[in-house]
Parts: sequence; C-alpha cells; structure tokens
Amino acid sequence: MKTVQAIRGMHDVLPDDSPVWLRLEDEARAVLEAYGYRQIRLPIVELTDLFRRSIGEVTDIVEKEMYTFEDRNGDSLTLRPEGTAGCVRSGIEHGLLHNQTQRLWYAGPMFRHERPQKGRYRQFHQIGVEAFGMAGPDVDLELILMTRRIWERLGIEGLSLQINTLGTPAERATFRDVLVRFLRGRWSELDEDSRRRLNGNPLRILDSKNSEMVGVIEDAPELLNHIGEESRRHFETLCEGLVRAGVAFISNPRLVRGLDYYSLTVFEWVSDRLGAQGTVCAGGRYDGLVEQLGGRPTPAVGLALGVERLVALLEAQSNPLAHAPHIYLILGGDSALAPGIALAERLRDAIPGLRLLMNCGGGSFKAQFKRADRSGAELALVLGEDELSVGLLGVKPLRGEGEQSRLSEAGVVDIVTRMVQGRLYPR
Repeated sequence: MKTVQAIRGMHDVLPDDSPVWLRLEDEARAVLEAYGYRQIRLPIVELTDLFRRSIGEVTDIVEKEMYTFEDRNGDSLTLRPEGTAGCVRSGIEHGLLHNQTQRLWYAGPMFRHERPQKGRYRQFHQIGVEAFGMAGPDVDLELILMTRRIWERLGIEGLSLQINTLGTPAERATFRDVLVRFLRGRWSELDEDSRRRLNGNPLRILDSKNSEMVGVIEDAPELLNHIGEESRRHFETLCEGLVRAGVAFISNPRLVRGLDYYSLTVFEWVSDRLGAQGTVCAGGRYDGLVEQLGGRPTPAVGLALGVERLVALLEAQSNPLAHAPHIYLILGGDSALAPGIALAERLRDAIPGLRLLMNCGGGSFKAQFKRADRSGAELALVLGEDELSVGLLGVKPLRGEGEQSRLSEAGVVDIVTRMVQGRLYPR
C-alpha cells in the first residue's frame, strides 16, 4: 500500500521547529500591538471573483497559481493567495472603513500553485498588516519603522530596504503606454515571459529575474520621470522621513510588485542569505482597492511578512536548545510518582516562565538520565526514595560542569528562578 504523504509544496512544522515559529509570532504580535494594530481573523476561502477583481486578471497569481474549485452550490471558490483582498472585503462588509481609520493585522496560511523550491512553497504563511483611512506618507513610514523594530526584536541583521513609487493609476497608465512603445522597439530581445506580459501587465517586465533581460531593463524609461508633483512629494517626504529615522534604503526604480492594486509607495525588505527568494517582507499603498471592490474611496497601505523566510533566517542564527526545558524531573519508583507530580505543579506555580518536563512512563535512573540529556534540559531534578526520606531533591547540571548535589525545595526554586531569568547557567 502506498504511503500517505503531504502534498508537494505543503510542509509540516514539526515540534523541534515550532519554537522558532512561536518566537517570531510572539515578537511580531508584541510590536504590532505596541503600534496600535488590532487582530482580525479572516477565512482562508473566498469567492474567486474577489481575487480577479483585486489582484488583476492578467497577473501570474490569477492566471496560473490560484487553487480554485467549484463547490456543491456551483460557486467558484479560491484558497486565498494573499490576505489584503480578504481584509478589504471584510472591512467593507462589516462597515469598518467608511469615515474611519483602522490599523489591522492577521496571520495564517496562503496558497499558490507555484513550483516548490527553497523559500517558496504552495502553502506558505504570512503575517499581514493593513492600515485604512490615512492618505499621507506618515503611515507608510510608520509601517517601515514598525518592521524595522520587529527585526530588532528578533535580532535579524543584514536586511536591506528597497523602495519605489508607482504614482497614481492615471500616471501609471500614461507611463504604461511609454513603456510598451519602448519594449516593442526591443521585441527581439524580450524573453517569452516578457512578450506574454507586454499587453497585459508590462510593468512586471521591469521586475524580470532573467539575466538575459538586464540590458533591456536598464535602458527602459523610469516611472519616476513620469509622475506628477503630488506623487513626487509623497515619495520625497517618505524618503526624508527614513533618513531622519536612520533607516538606510535603496531607491529602486524597477521595483513594481506583482499585484495590480498597488499605487504610490511600494517597498521590500530583502536578505542576501536566502538565495533567489530573498524578499522577507513587502508591501505598499493601494488607495484605489476599497472603491474597486465596492466600498467608498479609502486610502490604504499594507505589508506582508513571509514567515517561512524569516524562520529560515532565525534558524540560521539561533541556539537549537533555546526552547528546551529548563529542568527534567526524574522520578525513582512508584512511591515518588504522586509527590513528584505535586512537586512539578508547585515549581510551575512558583517560577514564572519555567519549562519543566517530568519523566512519564517509568524507567531506570540510567534510562531517565538519558531522556533528560536528550531533552536539552539545563538541570535534572531527582526525586527517589532516598530524597523522599530526607526531604531533599537531587540536582544535576546537564550542560557544562557541575556535580550532583542535594537541595531543599526552596533552594531549587531559588537557583531555577535565577536560571530562568538568565542569571545562571547562561546558554
């Protein structure tokens, strides 16, 4: 019988890996809440028309990558390929956007039928952030500063910020005509993908990763030279704010993003440690999308953090024992079981943040010490018949030097409290 396996491009997060995910989620949540963003929880399935109307009919996502199916009622449904469209739909449906400002965030899986490779999966996870009702570059700046704070909290280094402006939809339409005329004049140099995009989404050609297209892209006209004074002032104000805040950035005129709804500011945080899939966070303004989906005109800006890519960066720099138990409780004999369970609960009550793993399933002292060592715990606590008879606990350091000793329960609480707080047995 064939072994049942996960679907290609959709991966399990195993227990040894989940602590890094939890740390990323916890730190991001703390920063988002500090900036006044509130969580919204959204369905993973939406009507297909939502994504066709928002992302764009001629984007790669809609044309080739969406998981779309017909339900029993004959409705065309799609597993969400991104989160912004669903957040806007929810805001319109529940009256959250009109004449209001909203700062919202969400997290969860997204789905795209792409060719799986390192850093790109068919089920992937994002933390999304959306801000509605604020038209100025100040909120664009806030989002970028907020992501920088997340990197600082996580200790992630080496990310570079790239920014650009796409102007207004009208300005972009004018530039589109200029760009198409230029590209038609270089038709023989275009690859197959660029030729396909020329009539549908020619700006995406500027973001081509094909090395054979470098010369064409370098010679192409720049959108920044075709935008109006108001759009230019928005972008310049953002750049000035980044300089004042000490955020280094690269103004990249070829950064266009892959979704039709973007306007004005677009940005990406990029790492050189992840190969071809180097973007770990991206976003921008989408001032016309709310109206496009049936709401009243509402300025908006958002971003998405790629969880798998950030996890890969964290795993490369983290201690694999960082979320191991602080102590492993070894129990000797049946007489130690009930006192041991009670002891474990008292220690958890007395020491905030304690990670205590109690041996279950019996076993000799030798076997239990092997389990304790494999667990990654800092200390083994031993409660056997001898310890019960004298009212003390055996204490054996498992990492580094140190001999086994005996302490009272109060003594154990003292040293383990200091260990949990990072003042003893540093990693």
